Amino acid sequence: MNFQRNKRPVIGITMGDPVGIGPEILVSALEDPDLYERCRPVVIGDPAIMPSALTLKHSALDRNRIESPEQGDYRHGTIDLLALSALAPGRARPGVPTAETGKAMLSYITAAVDLAVRGDIAAVATCPITKTALKMAESEFHGHTELIASRTGTDQYAMMLAGDTLRVVLVTIHIPVAEVPGQLSAEKILDTIRITDNALKTRFNIARPLIAVAGLNPHAGEESMFGREEAEIIGPALDSAEKEGFSVTGPLPPDTLFYHAAKGKYDAVVCMYHDQGLIPFKMLHFEDGVNTTIGLPIIRTSVDHGTAYDIAWQGTAHATSLKAAVKLAAAQAMAGETL
Repeated sequence: MNFQRNKRPVIGITMGDPVGIGPEILVSALEDPDLYERCRPVVIGDPAIMPSALTLKHSALDRNRIESPEQGDYRHGTIDLLALSALAPGRARPGVPTAETGKAMLSYITAAVDLAVRGDIAAVATCPITKTALKMAESEFHGHTELIASRTGTDQYAMMLAGDTLRVVLVTIHIPVAEVPGQLSAEKILDTIRITDNALKTRFNIARPLIAVAGLNPHAGEESMFGREEAEIIGPALDSAEKEGFSVTGPLPPDTLFYHAAKGKYDAVVCMYHDQGLIPFKMLHFEDGVNTTIGLPIIRTSVDHGTAYDIAWQGTAHATSLKAAVKLAAAQAMAGETL
């Protein structure tokens, strides 16, 4: 079954770590009829876990176990579930990942990616996982992004955090702050601008994106008094971007840049390192922020939070970010992204 653009897109939602908060936020999200107005959600996970999650959330949702996305009912009130694992009762303890639950979690992701590559689903929205569980599953990857990039044969991609008020894209991601300057290059920044511009056009329907680029140092270097990265690395990247026809501005002092970005002056901000972008983003979008990987041949969104093992299976986790992730995945699919 190939995705048809004149219908609600089929969105594959992975369960995430079954001993984390993924199952319970899945139930909460699929209680929302608005999701079914926007898309056809199919859960990729474990049929033995879902009944417990439904009981935990006092949910009256039915379950429809399917073998392929084309068998889904896709109507509010029923969870269409593509079964990838069969965890034995009592083997999945809340908040305690194991090799078995890690392998189950890993199977949901790889199956979803393969379905998206084949065009059987329009996009993937992922519930949270952890590096710990991946390591227990003997995966060579540290997270969703690297795993999906490898499986799709992609070497040019970037992490975007997206909300209604602010979008940030990271040049470097999970590395020590001390290593950031050495990891920056004009080509790497230019590649990030290219990926960002293309995503804003094809996935967000912004015809002429305006991208702001943050400086690395205080006051964006203050004419090299506080650092030379702006003059020697970031500035040349922006010069090249302008020559290629991109609408970019910078390098701008981060302490004022995000104020203007949050007011809508820019369509996205390219940031040099993780916390530079994530701190202002989470100040604005702590509950409804979405992590979307741009540059991939498939659409992938994710919740912007972790497995929350400390509160898992207590029924207190909120599904706001997951609902936002599914809605953004549907919107990107409808925007005309080629799968």
